[in-house]
Amino acid sequence: MSLKYQNDADTIAEAANDTAPVRHEIPYYTYALLGCVAAVMSAQLYSGLDRSISIAGFDKPEFIRHHEYWRIITGAALHGSLLHVGMNGYALYSFGKLFEILTNRAHLAIVFLLSAVGGGLLSLIFLPNGISVGASGGIVGLIGYLAVYAFRRKKFISREFRNSLLINIGFILIVGIAILQNIDNFGHIGGLMTGAIYGFFQIPEDEYIDPRAANSTTQIFGLTAFGIYAAASLFSIVLFLYG
Repeated sequence: MSLKYQNDADTIAEAANDTAPVRHEIPYYTYALLGCVAAVMSAQLYSGLDRSISIAGFDKPEFIRHHEYWRIITGAALHGSLLHVGMNGYALYSFGKLFEILTNRAHLAIVFLLSAVGGGLLSLIFLPNGISVGASGGIVGLIGYLAVYAFRRKKFISREFRNSLLINIGFILIVGIAILQNIDNFGHIGGLMTGAIYGFFQIPEDEYIDPRAANSTTQIFGLTAFGIYAAASLFSIVLFLYG
């Protein structure tokens, strides 16, 4: 392990324990994904929330009956209300920024997209009727990835930080199951599982390998994943305004 990575890892561990400031880096992918969410929500408000959701939401019967497979991604770009997008936006900013500090930022876009799809597929299996919207599956996928990261790299991550992630996971599941019945819990669970599985295979078992290192293939996949989500967001906006 290089001295630079040792110093950075110590800084991250201390930051997770609130004893030192986090390194100031611009979370480019997080901001880019937030920009997509904000743009789609602006178009939804202009077009009408109910109308936009019916046009581009993850309508499971339409997804199957008319083979509108794009809905599984466009649905992850839409939200049902200002409160919904505000909560998801804050969560995406918080966990996305942390994600880009701890590992290579290209993985953020990959995990986000795969988890959004994974959450949508699990929701399709267990809740085959109705419409789902929101970026929650992708966001919870980031938490699943970070949980695997924290437990796999215990030397550099504090116990408090690991416990905090577990509390967040428990809170999301409890709120969805016991308090807010209109939340797509299977979408959350599917996203969480997808992010955790990706982290299990991607995060090196050797704690002395810098997880922020990534080859050109990973960078390309990261840009491609973001490009797919951005294209789905733009496609949704075009459908609202001109469909």
